[in-house]
Amino acid sequence: MQTPHDTPDAHVPVLVEEVAKLLDPRPGQIVLDCTIGRAGHALCLIPMLGETGRYVGFDLDPGNVTYARQQLSPSPIPLVVEHANFAGARQALDNLGIDRVDRILADLGFASNQCNDPTRGFSFDLDGPLDMRFDPTTPATAADLVNQLDRHALADLIRRYSDERLSQKIARKIEERRDRSPIETTRDLAQIVRSAYGARAGKQRIDPATRTFMALRIAVNSELEALRQLLQSLTGLLAPSGIAAVISFHSLEDRMVKQRFVELERQGQATRLTRRPQVASESERRRNPRCRSAKLRAIQMAVPHSAT
Repeated sequence: MQTPHDTPDAHVPVLVEEVAKLLDPRPGQIVLDCTIGRAGHALCLIPMLGETGRYVGFDLDPGNVTYARQQLSPSPIPLVVEHANFAGARQALDNLGIDRVDRILADLGFASNQCNDPTRGFSFDLDGPLDMRFDPTTPATAADLVNQLDRHALADLIRRYSDERLSQKIARKIEERRDRSPIETTRDLAQIVRSAYGARAGKQRIDPATRTFMALRIAVNSELEALRQLLQSLTGLLAPSGIAAVISFHSLEDRMVKQRFVELERQGQATRLTRRPQVASESERRRNPRCRSAKLRAIQMAVPHSAT
């Protein structure tokens, strides 16, 4: 297999050494990679499973599923890479005849190829259709939300998923524009959001459109609901002593992960392996600026007394 940096359009995975150290998969174990993406973490974890382990990867993006299969072929161990939402991990594992797994990894960031492709609509730096779907087979796009939601519902969505202080004004600007013609491109939406900031737009630390784009992406892909379902299902997915690691990229995700891990620890069902989230080293931040907001937390399930 190739290493994550061997391919010309490789997505650079974040916190690879930290993930490998925390998960520490052993020969013969089963790893569930909830967001296999461009297979960056998988390329590092699979060799740790020896010849008797098993690796299962899910991803919402059919293109990434195909790419990951190619990157990981031939595999030294049984490998399954499926187009699936990790929110339904329990059913997907049942379909594979797997009861429990030993390790779970969920990297909640999106891949560089998705961000850099203007046809996907994730970035306002590149003009393209206002899409933002990880899974292009799902029906609702960001354009649908922007053009069809009631102004108050739209403002609430932007505020709830991004803490955008000007959500009401942005929603009003969007309503005024869509009354004249539909908002269909990333450039159109970004300009509308910037107009809500007026003269302050150029004085912001980040582009004023950043938070609104993030909120729409989260809503289009039901990201927080999927994460909630995954976190709630951990006790039914992991074997005793199993380890789960989650990489989050914004405070809403990290807060959910932290609260669930604390809850499991208080209930005596698990032990937190990271009291504080692990973050990228300064050298990794220089090599890969997109890792700057990444936070890694991990937890290990308890062993039932009857099993000790």
